[in-house]
Amino acid sequence: MPPKRAYETIIGLEVHAEMQTASKMFCGCPVVDFTTAAPNTAVCPVCSGMPGVLPVVNEQAVEYALRVALALECTIAETSIFARKNYFYPDLPKGYQISQYEHPLAENGRLVIPSKAGGCLVRVRRVHLEEDTGKLTHRTDPETGETFSLVDLNRSGVALLEIVSEPDMRSAAEARAYGEALRRILRYLGVNSGDMQKGVMRFEANVSVRPAGSDWLGNRVEIKNLNSFRALERAIAYEAERQRAILEAGEMVEQQTVGWDEAAQQTVIQRSKEEAHDYRYFPEPDLPPLVVSPEWVERVRASLPELPQAKMRRFEREYGLPAETAALLAEEPATADYFETLAHATKAAPRTAANWLTGALFALLNAREGSAPSESLPAEAFAALLDLLDEGLINQNTAKSVLEEMLASGESALTIVERRGLRQISDEAAVAAAVEKVLAAHPAQVAQYRAGKSGLLHFLFGQVMRETRGQADPQVVRRLLNRRLHPDT
Repeated sequence: MPPKRAYETIIGLEVHAEMQTASKMFCGCPVVDFTTAAPNTAVCPVCSGMPGVLPVVNEQAVEYALRVALALECTIAETSIFARKNYFYPDLPKGYQISQYEHPLAENGRLVIPSKAGGCLVRVRRVHLEEDTGKLTHRTDPETGETFSLVDLNRSGVALLEIVSEPDMRSAAEARAYGEALRRILRYLGVNSGDMQKGVMRFEANVSVRPAGSDWLGNRVEIKNLNSFRALERAIAYEAERQRAILEAGEMVEQQTVGWDEAAQQTVIQRSKEEAHDYRYFPEPDLPPLVVSPEWVERVRASLPELPQAKMRRFEREYGLPAETAALLAEEPATADYFETLAHATKAAPRTAANWLTGALFALLNAREGSAPSESLPAEAFAALLDLLDEGLINQNTAKSVLEEMLASGESALTIVERRGLRQISDEAAVAAAVEKVLAAHPAQVAQYRAGKSGLLHFLFGQVMRETRGQADPQVVRRLLNRRLHPDT
């Protein structure tokens, strides 16, 4: 039986991100939390599609879009055009969506993401502004069994940014890495919360498969409305495998739009794939061209913060951190700021500060339902604890215990150490007395150790630490144990 043919997966992503503006894209309605606000309470004649109303562009939304486009190294169009994208759906009150099509705000950007080869360049085709739709909630009447849908227009008209990539990704893992990198950038720029559970960032993946080595693009399948990285990765992996099976059977993949069934872990056909002409785009007659002056662009460019990848590289270079640790610290803007404050406030080495932050503190905070470091412990207070450790006043085990109590009580490290009498015992005479007591209490283990059971050294070390309530200087304990157990060396 001949071996199966090798195939290559081609992936492009469309990312929809809601802008964190105070009001909606074309009206003055407030942007509310759609998961908690009463339905249809943030609605006006404009965003509900009443006749005779006129939209007005939200300037802050344009500025946010410029921030994203510049961060992605796009070329900004001085003049862009809003268009009507016509389709009919219950959560689209006007029967069309105001978007941008032939003349978007920005084009030809790029984003480098990590990959097995070390780095993958994903080209960004376009970044454009549009308005979000409403939200449908599907219900079933418990008495009659009839299904029905409820429409909430609170989200209708919210400023939405669409970021469209070229089909440059070759695996589900790369697509996920691209989505995660975009989310980090949007959060650093302050334009999107990145709260995936609330649907403020959604993915649509275009997936096709072709024989390895060929240069043609097969029919693509669009996977709609993926709102988690887990769903994005699994849906793409499933769809790619489904298409490979179709090609192996000698059949053609149909161009379709599918959804992702999380419970069944498979894609589900929704409809045949639309083309641009199906939406009957034409310029929005109620909005003039959007003109962005070069001066405005430069003001926005000058206001951009240090972006995640640049911050990660600086952490490696400036603080001597391993790439993995630098990436973890640069993941969230607040965590990166906290680390820098901590590193400058403590006498301990930056690498030590980073290890304690990403190790002991992160572990304790995760156990406390993932609260942020800055919300739980001031960086200066944490620095004071690391200073006690660096000066040899406490050891590592004591420091972990004190850190836990600091989170619980809010007391300073020094207060806890003094109140509980936790200062490290470095006096050789005091430690030697503890060593002698332990060796006298465990003659069998001492004999076995001297007979070759070297692992018992850890047991004896632990007994000395217990005898000193964990306060003995570990280096002094090891030195004195070795001296007593190996008197001839």
